[in-house]
Amino acid sequence: MDDLFADAVKALLTDHCTPAVVRAIEAGQSRTALWQALEDSGFADALVPESAGGSGLTLADVYPVLELCGTFAVPVPLGETLLARGLLAHAGVAAPTGPVVFGTGHMGGDGRLHAAQVRCGTQADWVLVSCGGVSRLLSTADAQVQVAGFCLDAQMSWPLSAWEAAQAVPGTHDLVTLQAALYAAQLAGALMAVFSRTLQYANDRQQFGKPIGKFQAIQHQLSVMSEHAFAARMAAQLGLCSADPVPDRLRVAMAKARTSEAALEVAGLSHSIHGAIGFTREFDLQLYTRRLHVWRQAAGSESFWHDVLGQALLDSTEPLSLDQIRTLTDTVF
Repeated sequence: MDDLFADAVKALLTDHCTPAVVRAIEAGQSRTALWQALEDSGFADALVPESAGGSGLTLADVYPVLELCGTFAVPVPLGETLLARGLLAHAGVAAPTGPVVFGTGHMGGDGRLHAAQVRCGTQADWVLVSCGGVSRLLSTADAQVQVAGFCLDAQMSWPLSAWEAAQAVPGTHDLVTLQAALYAAQLAGALMAVFSRTLQYANDRQQFGKPIGKFQAIQHQLSVMSEHAFAARMAAQLGLCSADPVPDRLRVAMAKARTSEAALEVAGLSHSIHGAIGFTREFDLQLYTRRLHVWRQAAGSESFWHDVLGQALLDSTEPLSLDQIRTLTDTVF
């Protein structure tokens, strides 16, 4: 995606997704104004082929949009909807109107389909649920919904009849890998937001007659934050470097593992530098650090994806070589 497209997304979010809007939606106010602005912009159809009314971009092209979802702590599922609509379009299924999220389901003993921890589920009209190797598109209007953990997430369940009557999506889709690529990109955006805000605070906050950023201990913490944030951004870009609807699983494993690892370090160091004010509800920092912790666990934490990488190495018929590393990391941005 060229800079003009990314700049247009940033300008729209700057105007319509302020911290005040994020707080309002988290508190239960309507998402309609924000979602309508995003829908009207057409960015949610960026992965849909031009023949179907979209922009026909690739995953690598839309990386900046997904990162910006983290940079602005977007409280509606723009990234999820963008990826879901692209997936549906390539499967030959017409995408419904309204926001779409992902879910992993299982059949319970009560005869209902259950999906735990549907990320941003309270803000969605549809859930693309994978269960038993089959993906179907289910309406949230037919679901029993409970808030789960983070205020925007939900636990959902549907009657078996709703699952059987739902629109099936042809083919097998690795939704967990796709979600992990999304959250890696959003983590990268949130990490950069936390770092930049912390750097600004360290330059503004005065102690003993000079900015606290002048003290060596604070400078060391900022340098560690910078290292994690920029390394995470590069890993997230590699994870979405794909022309296919679903990215390479090993690249995603590397991306999600690195960004999740960075989330803990950056959140902890940021709050250490800010002191007590960083934990207050009124201060914007918590809007981002809460998401760092939520997205770190979403679609598998660093330990899960480290296991994926380790298993791939064990299953390989050839010893780890520089060529294999190049295959995962060499690309052009």
